[in-house]
Amino acid sequence: MKVLMIGGTGIISTAVSTLLLAQGHELWLLNRGTRPDLVPDGAHCLQADIGDEAGVAGLLDGHRFDSVVDWLVFTPDQVARDIRLFSGRTAQYVFISSGSAYQRPSRNHIVTEETPLENPFSAYARSKASSEAALMDAYRQTGFPVTIVRPSLTYGDLVIPYVLNSWHKPWTLIDRMRRGKKIIVPGDGTSLWELTHNSDFAKGITGLLGRSDVLGEAFHITSGEVMTWEEILRQIADAAGLEAKVEHVSSEFICAFMPQEEGGLMGDKISSVIYDNRKIKRFVPGYEATVPFREGIRRTLQFMMQHPEHCVIDAEHDEKMDEILAAHEYGMGLAK
Repeated sequence: MKVLMIGGTGIISTAVSTLLLAQGHELWLLNRGTRPDLVPDGAHCLQADIGDEAGVAGLLDGHRFDSVVDWLVFTPDQVARDIRLFSGRTAQYVFISSGSAYQRPSRNHIVTEETPLENPFSAYARSKASSEAALMDAYRQTGFPVTIVRPSLTYGDLVIPYVLNSWHKPWTLIDRMRRGKKIIVPGDGTSLWELTHNSDFAKGITGLLGRSDVLGEAFHITSGEVMTWEEILRQIADAAGLEAKVEHVSSEFICAFMPQEEGGLMGDKISSVIYDNRKIKRFVPGYEATVPFREGIRRTLQFMMQHPEHCVIDAEHDEKMDEILAAHEYGMGLAK
């Protein structure tokens, strides 16, 4: 199978690239070439910015792929560009959407692929949903061979997946615990969530590639391991050999200080969500997530400690946590 991935050097896509090569497939990556250290041995590279449509079209001349996976599409305009670029060049186009596109707040905590795509809190989620709609219109009208995949929060070697952590400098959470600082848990900490290791997600998506029977279909791929956010924090602390000193703070209070978190917090992670994985298991028999979070987070922390250049602190995020905690503790003091 000849597979082209647009991007291919991110947290999730790197695991997919590695698995595809291990399975013996011919892998091509199209990206700007800014992260050559993350390109796996054996992959073929096409260096370009996907936004340069004319330049990419020239690079693709003479190529035809069994599957194209674009990890870098976020808007309907980008979808329209990809339809122009890949119509007639691939037997399958895989759009990476997002589990955040599902209805929030959900009317049913069990989420299936038929759950409405309605998220009034997150512009990112609405853009992904609009992109899905554009692709499904193209599938119905012209036969554009789309398959939609919706990851939820997926982590790997460089992600410490806590609900309120610095995304770019995730070691910040570990540093706070090391210094005995309190860690904010949104709400009462009982919201249910699923975290998926990137190696498990890779098994699901690779099982969908190169198949005509999944065209026009959408799949979410998650672990099936359901935990509360407070339990997730406790497991991170245990893996680090630390204690998590917890402070429960309402999500509305947090977003008053960090309005940029409204989409990711109010529009996603405070909702109790359990993903029904029966569809991916039906189409990919034998799919099973095999990396429990307790093991996966130990791998992450071990990798980061072995690569201290990644153990850096987001001072701005750390200060904002202190600011929220101080205001919350002041308010709680007035109530006594």
